[in-house]
Amino acid sequence: MLLSVQSHVRRLCAVATMAYTDCRDLAVYYPKPEAPPPKNQVEKHLNMQEINSVLKDLVKTGRLNNARQLFDKMLHRDEISWTTIISGYVNGMNTTEALSLISKMWVEPGLHMDPFILSLALKACGLAMSVSFGESLHGYSVKTDFINSVFVGSALVDMYMKIGRVEEGCIVFNEMPLRNVVSWTAIIAGLVRAGYNNEALAYFSDMWIQKVGCDSYTFASALKACADSGALNYGREIHCQTLKKGFIEVPFVANTLATMYNKCGKLDYGLRLFESMTKKDVVSWTTIIMSNVQTGQEGNAVKAFRRMRETDVSPNEFTFAAVISGCATLGRIEWGEQLHAHVLRLGLVDSLSVANSIMAMYSKCSHLDLASTVFQGLSRRDIISWSTMIAGYAQGGFGEEAFDYLSWMRREGPRPNEFAFASVLSVCGNMAILEQGKQLHAHVLCVGLEQDTMVQSALINMYSKCGSIKEASKIFDEAEYNNIVSWTALINGYAEHGHSQEAIDLFKKLPKVGLRPDSVTFIAILAACSHAGLVDLGFHYFNSLSNPSKDHYGCMIDLLCRAGRLNDAESLIQCMPFQRDDVIWSTLLRACRIHGDVDCGKRAAEKILQLDPNCAVTHITLANMYAAKGKWKEAAEVRKMMKSKGVVKEPGWSWIKVKDRVSAFVSGDRSHPDGEYIYEVLDLLASRAQMRVQEMDFLLNEVQESQT
Repeated sequence: MLLSVQSHVRRLCAVATMAYTDCRDLAVYYPKPEAPPPKNQVEKHLNMQEINSVLKDLVKTGRLNNARQLFDKMLHRDEISWTTIISGYVNGMNTTEALSLISKMWVEPGLHMDPFILSLALKACGLAMSVSFGESLHGYSVKTDFINSVFVGSALVDMYMKIGRVEEGCIVFNEMPLRNVVSWTAIIAGLVRAGYNNEALAYFSDMWIQKVGCDSYTFASALKACADSGALNYGREIHCQTLKKGFIEVPFVANTLATMYNKCGKLDYGLRLFESMTKKDVVSWTTIIMSNVQTGQEGNAVKAFRRMRETDVSPNEFTFAAVISGCATLGRIEWGEQLHAHVLRLGLVDSLSVANSIMAMYSKCSHLDLASTVFQGLSRRDIISWSTMIAGYAQGGFGEEAFDYLSWMRREGPRPNEFAFASVLSVCGNMAILEQGKQLHAHVLCVGLEQDTMVQSALINMYSKCGSIKEASKIFDEAEYNNIVSWTALINGYAEHGHSQEAIDLFKKLPKVGLRPDSVTFIAILAACSHAGLVDLGFHYFNSLSNPSKDHYGCMIDLLCRAGRLNDAESLIQCMPFQRDDVIWSTLLRACRIHGDVDCGKRAAEKILQLDPNCAVTHITLANMYAAKGKWKEAAEVRKMMKSKGVVKEPGWSWIKVKDRVSAFVSGDRSHPDGEYIYEVLDLLASRAQMRVQEMDFLLNEVQESQT
């Protein structure tokens, strides 16, 4: 009987384990063998054993509330009782209660701390970001020599890494007298999580040299470092090792490997790996969907989602967020609406990743009212939620609403980040409202974002579009670091305001600072050549592009049109490897009107009307061209055709700023809340102007009569 009790106690103690990650043990506590206790103690111990066994089963089956009720009713609690209930709270991510129980256990008489409970407490500190508690436990472990335990040392490394104290974590690791696979994985995973991917791979190499056996978590962490740093060759070597060790069959290793290939631009490798998986879980499907979205293959992402729905794997919030993002890029709002309805039915709309993707989808599809409805229905909002709405209104040209959301965010939301400021600064640039732009610049200085490259680029763009080229150049010169976006913003600013030579000189400096122009930079420099009429230089830059886009062709067509080479522009349109849209033909039509080429203008107008038969601008431009050449009959026919179609020219909008509020209006507009008062003032001004005219006519008549 006694041997049976001792054996059962050993098994109870052995099952108490701690995961430094979500699915792995850090330590196991084995009590030291003792002399057989007296009979009454054996009976008492047997009673404790049975209660602890019930407690463990309650925790293991997820009935933590029941376990806590039993724990609170226990007249006597030993180390196993405390450890079991604390581990339940730690694994259930209720770190506040876990740390509270650890504090109570610390002062409980008759109980002794051991490496396992210390490891458990350190894990709770890491999850709760409790720096002070963790440092106290570190001090205690040094004082008691528990620091030499591989379990405590590994838990300390993991704790410091999770709270962002990377240097302290490395110091603890380097001073550990004994390291196991858990220790190495803790340091590698922590460095990857902090963004130190090259350092993580260096530790992985040291681990390999020291012939420490890697497990699936080590390989997954190293592969993530390769993915985030673009180390394709290193990733391939690790791929070979996972094949040799048989870890390729582990789902999360295979998923991380597929992600590595996708992020390194080898989407076909990632896809083949995905197809070869014997068991595809939700992470596998989400990885392939997300990779397709990130590489611009949204159609394939939607196809993968449809294939997933044919299996027994249910999508999670990250899957929906990825596929909804793909629908947004494709502009398929009908698909997005169906997915929105599906997540509502599943109750996933409260997930911020899903809600943010839905708002972005509606914004990109020009349904900002629906995006706003989703936003206002959220019970909680993060920085992405606010930035998504601000960016949506800004990109949609609704400057006033973008400013309103920024003000709302400053009052009730988190502190605006670089994305929010960049979006509203773009509004200031597009609307040429310099005063508001300066106010935002001042606020950027107050919150310390003036050296953020995204904000700097937005400021340069804003000042450039508002005509303050000197201020834009000053921000560029004072920046600690200018990336290609900042350079492009200033080059474009110079080009738009006729400083073509300055734009060209700045473009030529790019190789000297180690930067390569991207496709947007080439659009800016081609625009500079267009404004300056530098056709040959424009063709030089255009021909240097290995794969010119439709926008690059548009710049070259504009360049030829401005130079009066209309036949060459028409020929370039005909041979461009893209669909000819109304924008391209409209560029040629405007040039034909300026240069008086009626025949070429007629051909361009016909192409536009094939695409958009009710385009009012095209009808009016063509009629004016005929009239300018004295072809009144042709002009009348165009006007007649326009009238028969019921085509009406949309009136142009104007805006005015009064008391820091921007109001937009059209001719005859009475939608303003103060419309009646505005028109009363206009009538008054008009009547006074009429009186002045009459007075002037009277005076002129008197002068004429006096002279005769």
